[in-house]
Amino acid sequence: MTELTDELDADIAFRWLTAAAAAVERDADMLTELDSAIGDADHGTNLQRGFAAVVTALGKDSPSAPGAVLVLAGRQLVSSVGGASGPLYGTLLRRTGKALGDAERVTGDQLAEALRVGVDAVAQLGGAALGDKTMLDALYPGVEALTAGGPHPYGAARTAAGEGALATVPMRARKGRASYLGERSVGHKDPGATSSALLFAALAEAVADE
Repeated sequence: MTELTDELDADIAFRWLTAAAAAVERDADMLTELDSAIGDADHGTNLQRGFAAVVTALGKDSPSAPGAVLVLAGRQLVSSVGGASGPLYGTLLRRTGKALGDAERVTGDQLAEALRVGVDAVAQLGGAALGDKTMLDALYPGVEALTAGGPHPYGAARTAAGEGALATVPMRARKGRASYLGERSVGHKDPGATSSALLFAALAEAVADE
């Protein structure tokens, strides 16, 4: 493991979430189309509304610590996003933010450790595991790549999360609404894993790690 010594502050956390909101806005129709095949056909529109609320909230309140930025964002997602996405994404960001604490600057290693706490909380909340064809199939590979470090850890995390989302196509869903379809869930990319990959891509953009 290579130590991630680059420090992240509240401004980078804000850029991360702003980039995530822009990515969701851009790909909302695609996310909803994916969800129409194996879900409620509202994943894109729900996240679009939620991340727009996040950007608005952060524009009104500017926390001085990256952890506080993530906690605020998580609260907004829980309160403004319908379905399962709000609680799951809200839990991810809130638990990650709480794990970071009140420090005004954190290292990449600290962020990786905090993200693992957040992802584990998502797994516990949803009762899901890696391989169940959920957002975890992108989140866990992304965290693993970020933890491993290397010359471009955030870019590696983006790639790993994207590959994890793509790997859900041949999977049979074992959790969530898609699990009701049984074998008919096979052949479809999971929308939650796809949006989770966008989150890691936005993080790489925020720290300009290509």
